[in-house]
Amino acid sequence: MSKHKFRDYEKSEDKVRQFYYRNRSYQTLEYVLSMEKKYSNTQEIEMDVWDALQHLNELVDISDPDTNLPQIQHALQTAESIRKIYPEDKYDWLHLVSLIHDLGKFMGVHYKEPQWAVVGDTFPVGCDMSSTCAFNQFFIQNPDFKIYNGDKYGIYKPNCGLRNVHMSWGHDEYLYRVCVRSNCKLPLAGLYIIRYHSFYPWHTGKDYMYLCDDTDLKMLKWVQIFNKFDLYSKKDEKINIEQVSSYYKKLIKKYFPEKLKF
Repeated sequence: MSKHKFRDYEKSEDKVRQFYYRNRSYQTLEYVLSMEKKYSNTQEIEMDVWDALQHLNELVDISDPDTNLPQIQHALQTAESIRKIYPEDKYDWLHLVSLIHDLGKFMGVHYKEPQWAVVGDTFPVGCDMSSTCAFNQFFIQNPDFKIYNGDKYGIYKPNCGLRNVHMSWGHDEYLYRVCVRSNCKLPLAGLYIIRYHSFYPWHTGKDYMYLCDDTDLKMLKWVQIFNKFDLYSKKDEKINIEQVSSYYKKLIKKYFPEKLKF
């Protein structure tokens, strides 16, 4: 598949459009704050990272117009693609982040959250809703549209830093919180990839720079590097999990405790 055919929402299936209608309509500031509170306290499940990854086989991301494969295959395709380019001795953390970047979709499998609250592109809530967001025409259905439309900063201050911005709720923020709670050993760049890889209006649309601080701008390059592999590694051929599992299990042991609280 050539690059220009990826993320072609003009030709996407109805299920993708229906997904984004709900996502853009229901992701309000009030909703996001409620989910942040809920998942700051929810730690019902303890599980090894590798075992948790296997549960992604139970989910096919309906927001993605480019693949119908189970999420574990997308995770491995992304990780193996990066592994071919970035050497293991220096960038093994990047291999692991690439493997687990969508692990937050575990939330949809085990906590039964609707997909519009789990997957899809993310965007800041509590401020203007940018035209660089996919399916931005559906924002008019969002109750916050009347409050923040045209209000560039909304509840934020210029260059406040993305860490102070509330993003539409999904697997990125959920997994980031799980990683921080576990005291993982991933570098800051890895945590940025996990937290903002679905923030396409920022890392691809080059929007919302007015909310970024110096750290965000330094970390942006890593999110952009990762995005190329996340997007263009998608293909129909499946990876043999048994052939690569020992390498990734070793990395999990290096960077994470034995079990995470999901």
